[in-house]
Amino acid sequence: MEPTTGAPVDAVPRRVPVRQHREAQPAVPTTTDAGDGDGDGAFWLPIEEVHWDGTPIQPEPTRPRRVPALRALAVRWRRGTRSPHPPDPLPGLAAVLALSLLAAFFAWVSAGPLWLAVGHASGGTAVVGECTGGGLTQRCRGIFVADGGGFVAHGVRLSGVPAGQTGPGAALPARMTGPAGGTAYVGSGPDRHLRWLLGLLAVGGCAAGIARYGGATRLPDRQSRRWAVAVSLAGPLVITLGFLVAAW
Repeated sequence: MEPTTGAPVDAVPRRVPVRQHREAQPAVPTTTDAGDGDGDGAFWLPIEEVHWDGTPIQPEPTRPRRVPALRALAVRWRRGTRSPHPPDPLPGLAAVLALSLLAAFFAWVSAGPLWLAVGHASGGTAVVGECTGGGLTQRCRGIFVADGGGFVAHGVRLSGVPAGQTGPGAALPARMTGPAGGTAYVGSGPDRHLRWLLGLLAVGGCAAGIARYGGATRLPDRQSRRWAVAVSLAGPLVITLGFLVAAW
């Protein structure tokens, strides 16, 4: 049996004459080589190369293959610049951890100056015990005595000590948030607002970095993206509130 038509093999011709238009036929019929025709001048094609009615099978036009990189670029352009795939977890986790630590540091150094700026402070005198370093790396420790003898704090950190008054025993006006504050802030000029304002701005920058590099802004679903961004921003805010409570 022939597998294509189901007819007996001897009943199916192996070659089919090619139909040609009359205007395309030559005036004088030509003959083909032996074995390619039956002697009547007709040209026979293999049955695998013609349709059922004898017309030859035309080769399908080959379509140029698209470059995979261009295809991916086109898909991203249609869907937007936001990548639908989640970021690599290791760099994202490392960025979130580093930015969280930075946010905690800036929240810690801004909590005390913020309470001083809103008026929650006790005035007194700070006596310098020792100072090391200079400029931004200056570290001073001493004793703080509140006005009226309210309390005395020993070994507190002195912030804002002028460069010319770092000698042991120098007495400077200072303020503290309370006996458990741990830091006495020297001076009461306009720079006291910069201490907490710059710190809180840095905390906000760390929160934005957590949302960006943690992958929250690249989630494909809009509702999930909003929740992830809200959680990323709420983390540094909760850390700041915790340090504010501790510095009270």
